[in-house]
Amino acid sequence: MKELLFFLLLVTEASSRFNSSRCRQGCDCQGDLKFTICSRARFTHLPSRVPPNTELLDLSDNSISVIHERSFSKNRKLRVLLLQNNNISVVEDGSFSQLEFLQKLDLSWNRISTLTEGFSLGLALLRELQLSHNRLSSLNSQSFLHLDGLQRLNLSRNSIHSIQVRSFSSMSSLRQLHLQGNQLTSLKSGIFSMLRSLEVLNLAGNQIHETELGVFKPLTSMTLLNLADNQMSTLDFKTFLSIHTYSTHILLEGNPWNCDCDLQRVFRKLRSIQRLFLDDYYNLTCKEPLVLKDYRLMDVDTELCLAETVTVLIITITVVTTVLAAMLMGERKRKKKKKKKHWTQQGQISDESDY
Repeated sequence: MKELLFFLLLVTEASSRFNSSRCRQGCDCQGDLKFTICSRARFTHLPSRVPPNTELLDLSDNSISVIHERSFSKNRKLRVLLLQNNNISVVEDGSFSQLEFLQKLDLSWNRISTLTEGFSLGLALLRELQLSHNRLSSLNSQSFLHLDGLQRLNLSRNSIHSIQVRSFSSMSSLRQLHLQGNQLTSLKSGIFSMLRSLEVLNLAGNQIHETELGVFKPLTSMTLLNLADNQMSTLDFKTFLSIHTYSTHILLEGNPWNCDCDLQRVFRKLRSIQRLFLDDYYNLTCKEPLVLKDYRLMDVDTELCLAETVTVLIITITVVTTVLAAMLMGERKRKKKKKKKHWTQQGQISDESDY
């Protein structure tokens, strides 16, 4: 038994030395786990010596600035590639094209400003893509062209102000889309048109003040819609009525609501829809009118709206009564004038007969 344990120790030590000899200085190569950890190694370029059987490669917290074409051609077995917190500003077309088994790619906390069509080449099996805290300003139909199997996409904390229609058209499997902390001002119909599997849509912390009718209609699997901390002052009931999921939770806190009677009516109708859940309704506060500033929407006296309705009704009745009275008086005058004219004509006929 002792001889067997001694033999296993020798094999393990030999294997460790073998892996270390193939491992770039500054990296820790765990051959048995197929991990290569090169985090905080002060690399300015991708390491050239990485064990070919590596499945997890951690290159986070370095100073890498460029990912060249086919950079990982010798590491085709990679399943997880961590490149967060570098200085990456350039990702050449086809940089990841050899990574047909890659499932997670983390490029967060870098300086990436554009995504070309070649960025996603070879990543058909990718499940998770992290691009938060970069410098992206717009998305188009070429940005994620080959990401057919993607399930989670994090684009939070960029500078995205424009999303073209069909930007996510290849992502029929996407389940989570995180766009919080960008600069979106409006949501146009069609930008989410192919996301039928999407369950979580996070749009918090943008500057959204307008949503086109039907923009959420294609999202037939959505369970969470986060629109908190935007610039929405009012809502269009039909925009949310078009959500046809079985159960959707909606977050709207932190918007500058104009608590007029129209808004109260919209929320009253929304809360009556059984498939929609306004989870933070009791925390919604008013910004306008000034007399209601900082009031909670739920505390605004509904009698104000009732009084407004009564006032409008009284005015309407008054106007209708006035119009009807004017029409009646006009009709009476017309009949009186017609009768007078008739008697005048009769008198003329009588005078003529006397002659």
